[in-house]
Amino acid sequence: MTSTLTAPAPPVHRAAASPPRRRTRILALSEARWALTALVLFLIALPLHLLGAPVWLWGPLYAAVYVTGGWEPGWEGLKALKDKTLDVDLLMVVAALGAAAIGQVLDGALLIVIFATSGALEAVATARTADSVRGLLDLAPSTATRLLPDGSEESVPAEQLAVGETILVRPGERVGADGRVVAGASEVDQATITGEPLPVTKEAGDEVFAGTVNGTGALQVRVEREPSDSVIARIVKMVEEASETKAPTQLFIEKIEQRYSVGMVTATVAVFAVPLLFGDDLQSALLRAMTFMIVASPCAVVLSTMPPLLSAIANAGRHGVLAKSAVAMERLGQIGTVALDKTGTLTEGTPRVTDIRPLTGSGLTEDALLALAAAAEHPSEHPLARAVVDAARERRLALADADGFTSTPGQGVTATVESRTVQVGSPDRLLTTGTGRVHAVVHGLEDAGRTTVVVLVDGEPAGVLGLTDRLRPDAAATIAALTALTGRAPTLLTGDNERAAQQLAAEVGITDVRAGLLPEDKVAAVRAWEREGRKVLVVGDGVNDAPALAAAHTGIAMGKAGSDLALETADAVVVRDELATIPTVVRLSRTARRLVIQNLVIAGAFIAVLVAWDLIGTLPLPLGVAGHEGSTVIVGLNGLRLLREAAWTNPGKDTA
Repeated sequence: MTSTLTAPAPPVHRAAASPPRRRTRILALSEARWALTALVLFLIALPLHLLGAPVWLWGPLYAAVYVTGGWEPGWEGLKALKDKTLDVDLLMVVAALGAAAIGQVLDGALLIVIFATSGALEAVATARTADSVRGLLDLAPSTATRLLPDGSEESVPAEQLAVGETILVRPGERVGADGRVVAGASEVDQATITGEPLPVTKEAGDEVFAGTVNGTGALQVRVEREPSDSVIARIVKMVEEASETKAPTQLFIEKIEQRYSVGMVTATVAVFAVPLLFGDDLQSALLRAMTFMIVASPCAVVLSTMPPLLSAIANAGRHGVLAKSAVAMERLGQIGTVALDKTGTLTEGTPRVTDIRPLTGSGLTEDALLALAAAAEHPSEHPLARAVVDAARERRLALADADGFTSTPGQGVTATVESRTVQVGSPDRLLTTGTGRVHAVVHGLEDAGRTTVVVLVDGEPAGVLGLTDRLRPDAAATIAALTALTGRAPTLLTGDNERAAQQLAAEVGITDVRAGLLPEDKVAAVRAWEREGRKVLVVGDGVNDAPALAAAHTGIAMGKAGSDLALETADAVVVRDELATIPTVVRLSRTARRLVIQNLVIAGAFIAVLVAWDLIGTLPLPLGVAGHEGSTVIVGLNGLRLLREAAWTNPGKDTA
C-alpha cells in the first residue's frame, strides 16, 4: 500500500479518465419495439372491451396485439419445432390462439403481452451487457507515444505496439500497454485492474498495466505483452466467456417446459382422436379437446413463477436493490458461498485519517500537527492529501497559507507554512534508516493495517499520520448474517496487499482471505468452488471484479461508485451501497422460491382435477375456463404477498 503524495495531474488528461459509454438504445431492439407496440394496443383495447364498446372497435386491436406481440416468439417456436424441439413460447402462442378461438380474447392477449415484455427485457439486458464489455475497451488508450532508437517520438495506434518497444507515458495519461518501467518515477492509479484504493508508486523495474492512469511523473515503459494479451483485454475476454457459460439462464419452470409441452400437445391430440375412433361426433370431440387444452395449458403454472419473483423484485427495488430479472432474483436464493471484494465493497473506497501521532519533543498537539500537514497538502489533489485536509476541516482547524509548494513523485510534498518548512510523504523516502521513536510509531500503525505518512518540520520528524480505507458501518453485521444464511463465513477476494486485507478481515469476522489477486485469480477461485458443487455469490464494484461477477452463479454490484462494467455484468445492484440489504434480498429470494413451489402445487392440483373431470366426465367449457382462470388468480394473489413491507425482513429474522 502506497503512502506517497503527489500534485494533481493536468486537467486535460483527467477528462479522459472516464471513457465514453456505448449504450444500445432500447427501441433499437426489435423485441422492445414489438413488445411496446403490443402493450400500447392492449392498453387501448382493454378499456373499450371492459366498457362494453362494439366488437368492431376492440376486436381489431386485440388481433393486432396477437400479431405484434406473438409473431416473434411464434416464429422462434416454429424454428425450434423444425429442429424437433417444442418450447413454451410456441405453446403459449397456441394457447393464446386457443383462448381466442373459444371467446377468451382478453386472456389470450394478456398472455401475449406478458411473454412479449419478458422477451424484450431479456434482450435489453443482453444488449446492455454487451455495451459494457465494448465500453471496457475504451479504458485502454487508442494511441501511444513510441520512443525511437534515435531518441525521437512518434504517436502510433496502441494495437500496433510490439513486445520490446518503449513508450512514453506523460503525466495524466493512460498507460498504452502492459509493460515494465525502465525510467522515471510516478504514481499510477491501477484500481481498474487490482482494486487497490490508492495510487501505487512506480519506478524502474515495476510492472504497469494498459488502461491504468499515470500520476504526475513521466514514465518510460518497455512493452512486455501484445495488446491482444494485455490484462484489460483478458478481462474483456473473461467477461464474455463467463457470460456465455452462464447463459442461457432458466427459471425453474422452464427446465421442464419441453416435457410438459410435448405431453400437453400429445394429450390434446389423443383427447380429440380417441373419442372419434369410438364413434363420438366431431363437434363433441373438438369441444372436449378444446376444453382439455384450456384447462391443461400452463398459464397458471407459468404465473406460479412470475408473480412471486416480480413481487420480490419490486419489494427489493423499494429498498435499494435492483434485481435485473426474475432469473436473477431466483438465483439469489440458491447461493451457498459468498465472496466479497474489499475496496469499495466492504470499505467505502476513500481513505480517512484514523491516527494522529505527534512525536514527543516536537511541541505539537494532535490539532497542531494535523493543521501543519493539511496546510502543506492543501494544493495537492492526491487521495491521501484530500483525506488529510478533510480531517482538518472536520476538526474545524484553521489552515495557514502555504508558500513554495512542490511535489516529488514517489516521495511527497514540501511547502513553507508559517515560516517553517513542512514535508509530508512516505516514511520510506523521508526517513533515514533507524529504530528511533518515529520508526516505532510507523511500524506500529502499519502493523495495524494503516497507511502512514510522516510529517517533517524543518527537517526533523514531528509526527506520523495513519490513514485507512474506512470500513462500512454495516460490514460486520452483514458478514454475520451471510454466515448464518449460508452456513459458512464469506471469503475476501481482493487485489489489495495481504496485510491490509488481513487487518480488515479480522475486524469483520472473515477468516478466509485471498489478497493480491488479479481478475483472473478471482475467476479461478470462483470456478474452483463451483467445481466443488457450490453456488457462489460474488459482491464487488470494480472493473477488476467484473469477470468474477460474470463467472459466479450470482453477482451483486455496489451501485454508488461501481464501474459501468460491474453494474452491467452483475445480476443485481445495491443502489445505496447498503451492505445489510444483501443478506435481506437473499432471504427474500428464498421466500419467493418457497411461494413458487406453493403455487406450482396449487396450479398442479387445479389442472389435475379439471383434466380428470374432462376425461372421466363432461366438464362444461365455461366451468373449465372458470377453474383455469380461478387457479391463475389464486397463484397470482399468492405471489403478490411479497409486495408487503413485512416481506422485507431484517437479517437474522425469519420470513413468513
